[in-house]
Amino acid sequence: MTQANRLSTETSPYLLQHADNPVNWYPWGEEALQLARELGKPILLSVGYSACHWCHVMAHESFEDDATAELMNKLFVNIKVDREERPDIDRIYQTAHQLLTHRPGGWPLTMFIDPEDQRPFFGGTYFPNESRHGLPSFRELLTRAAVFFDEKRDEIKTQGDQLAKVFTRLDPAPGSSVLTDAPLESAREKIAQNFDREFGGIGNAPKFPHPTSIDRLLRHWRAGAHGAEPDVEALFMVSLTLARMAEGGIYDQLGGGFCRYSVDRFWQIPHFEKMLYDNGPLLALYAQAALASGEELFTRIANETADWILDDMLAPNGGFYSTRDADSEGEEGLFYIWTPEEVRELLPAEQYELIERYFGLDDPANFEGKWHLTVRNTIKGLSEEVGKPESDVTELIDAARATLLKFRANRIAPARDEKQLTSWNALAIRGFAITGNALDRPDLIDAATGAVDFIHANLMQDGRLLASFKDGDARFPAYLDDHAFMLDALLELLQASWNTRHLEFAIELAELLLDHFYDEENGGFFFTADDHEKLMHRPKPLSDEATPSGNGIAAFALQRLGFLLGETRYLDAAEKTLQNASEAMNEYPHGHVTLVSALEEHLHHPEIIVIRGAMDEISNWQSSAAKLYAPRRMVFAIPADTRDLPGALADRKPKKDETIAYRCIGTHCDLPVTSWEALAVELSEAT
Repeated sequence: MTQANRLSTETSPYLLQHADNPVNWYPWGEEALQLARELGKPILLSVGYSACHWCHVMAHESFEDDATAELMNKLFVNIKVDREERPDIDRIYQTAHQLLTHRPGGWPLTMFIDPEDQRPFFGGTYFPNESRHGLPSFRELLTRAAVFFDEKRDEIKTQGDQLAKVFTRLDPAPGSSVLTDAPLESAREKIAQNFDREFGGIGNAPKFPHPTSIDRLLRHWRAGAHGAEPDVEALFMVSLTLARMAEGGIYDQLGGGFCRYSVDRFWQIPHFEKMLYDNGPLLALYAQAALASGEELFTRIANETADWILDDMLAPNGGFYSTRDADSEGEEGLFYIWTPEEVRELLPAEQYELIERYFGLDDPANFEGKWHLTVRNTIKGLSEEVGKPESDVTELIDAARATLLKFRANRIAPARDEKQLTSWNALAIRGFAITGNALDRPDLIDAATGAVDFIHANLMQDGRLLASFKDGDARFPAYLDDHAFMLDALLELLQASWNTRHLEFAIELAELLLDHFYDEENGGFFFTADDHEKLMHRPKPLSDEATPSGNGIAAFALQRLGFLLGETRYLDAAEKTLQNASEAMNEYPHGHVTLVSALEEHLHHPEIIVIRGAMDEISNWQSSAAKLYAPRRMVFAIPADTRDLPGALADRKPKKDETIAYRCIGTHCDLPVTSWEALAVELSEAT
């Protein structure tokens, strides 16, 4: 029996998957780095995550193979990293991979590193156990990399120096102090240029949801909705994308929730892993689109996605788990696929007749000889075909879906990564707060509150935020995204349910951002804190990736908190961050849409409404205001007995025996109003 390696004491499910490998794996840390320096061996760094299909393939082919492991142990010090726990390391070496190979990165990431300076000299992603598809075998690569390291040290040193210089040039240069709205229009046009007008979404296969870009389009439409020529095209792009995704296989038609991406242009066949970081933003987006359009489909998808997160991803401690794997029983997608015969046996004939047409079970198989469920016919069309009212057809289909879901629950489910990440929890908290507020779901607001309380109780230690929690153990100094996403989430939750402790937490996070991440000289925020472990580079990332830009969310949320409290330090930091990013926004606006939205609220200040009074009355006012899609509006209902509010909120005093509303646009405030009718007039006139 293979003896467990040093990963056996880790908490990451991904690292524990490799604890019994014959490879002598180390986690990233000083022990492994020092050993490599002492032995003069290169480091083999392997980065992945628990839900990654090709990570599993490479593990089975190579890391579980005794001969391959023997070669790895002889030639390298081997380090395994969970990219979800250590996005700082992953970010650096993904960038290095792209610079070295001129190809996009991904997972598993395989990098060969000089132990003296942590600079990589070669890398790739997945390598097979035998030469195929133009790739060398992994064992062949190991030998070549080790020989190159031994014989080309001077060349490696020169390349490392050049790489370090390129990294420095990648940091944003100080931008223009004059900020204009040009990126707002150009972001919309650039997104439109790559828009798929038939199936929605951006680009071709593989197709990702890109919730930040769709949100940007929705905000763009709303900004001009009351003008002479509203941008209905932007709303069309939003609606088409969300509808096609909702009908496609990227959406779990039985259980709710979205997979990470579609392998085809049509949203039909997904890569089956389900990530919390996708579903939190998509949940918010569908709820906001439901408000904007009144589309019943978007309301249903938001509710079902929220229900899936509650049912499958909410931990007993109140926080949210990370992912569901793509594979079960060693096969990708096995948990989700069907045969017509299976379905027919489970359903009454009347239901099967509809489900067969609705999900295309009478069409050719779409996934390895079986059927992954996607919507192929409309309720209206089926209603006309079978001569039943649409309400009856919907009821029958919903009953059939419930039966299939109950049966599916008895299958062996894909593995769940049960670590709880601060940044991903924040995205889910934000999604729950927005959806609960918009769709009258107090259970979602309660769940968001519970998750915030979990984060505050377990991941705030000694005045600092931590990034990951698993098995009672909070680990790793938190990153920019953890602080920024949580600050943004708290501002949304405060609008759904006022809690002064949550405001205090938000202020604490804002101060941590300024104290430990902010670049006072040039503006912008570094990804790691000033007292973080020293790595080969300290990046200041601006672009949106699988998750929104940490710099964009930091600027956006600090700006909002600054206007709410009248705190100019927050406003100044946001403005200087936007100035630092101005060149990037102007040159590549569609890659920086989160920053563009922060720019929008810098140029066109957010509207802030503070309602004071008895709890029942202010809740009614707040709820009515929340039923309008107004992305630049924040509404806070603060009970009259709330005392000692900070900053400008201290001036928003309650009025004896009367509800009162204060309305400000940025730093300009109107006279307060004491009737809902008067406030409603102001809301209807606001753009």
